[in-house]
Amino acid sequence: MHPVSPHSAPSPSAPTGPGLLRCALLLAGFSVLLLVLVVVRWDPLMDLDAQLARTTHRWAVADPGQTHAYRILSDWLWDPWTMRALFAVVVGWLLWRRDLRYAVWLVAACLCGAALQQGMKFAVDRDRPRWPDPVDSAHYSAFPSGHAMTATVVCGLVLWTLYRHRAPRSLWRAAVVGAAVSVLGVGLTRIWLGVHWPSDVVGGWSWGALVVAVAITAYERRHGPSRPAGTGTGRRQD
Repeated sequence: MHPVSPHSAPSPSAPTGPGLLRCALLLAGFSVLLLVLVVVRWDPLMDLDAQLARTTHRWAVADPGQTHAYRILSDWLWDPWTMRALFAVVVGWLLWRRDLRYAVWLVAACLCGAALQQGMKFAVDRDRPRWPDPVDSAHYSAFPSGHAMTATVVCGLVLWTLYRHRAPRSLWRAAVVGAAVSVLGVGLTRIWLGVHWPSDVVGGWSWGALVVAVAITAYERRHGPSRPAGTGTGRRQD
């Protein structure tokens, strides 16, 4: 039990309770709808995917310098293994704090996200874009984007961890900006590099956000909602 400084809490309020449940239901509806449209190969979506993919591939071929920079970002900075390494650091920090229950929940949520991602890839088995002059390559099925979904799950869970443990405002704001840039950036670079259709990336974002929302909802229903600083007793509720 440690006193909480009034400057230690992030200023925005995270969604909790019914609001978070509604968010999860909306994400579930959108994610399932997109999955169905991809599976049945709905013509308007397929045409839009093809048009956007052709346009971005043309830009990528015409600008090799920018494409090389995006490959570095996509394959190194925002690679799923880099995201998992960040996640491992956060879990290690939780174990150091002896917050075993929360660390186990965090690992379970991430593993569920990875299993869901691989299950959908296997079930949908969507082909990736194919080009006569590719600028990058990737393996396995296209939907959903593993890079986009992994980044969304990891960044979402890390942000929630910072909120729950009342990180300093400066750290919270930097983490929010870093998470937004990473999640959006990795998705857009995957489209630019021609290894994913746009709907693969949107699917990765939406299913990843759904995993985070469901995981947090389940945790709060079992252990009670986290309270931001300045409420209740003014002490940690870990």
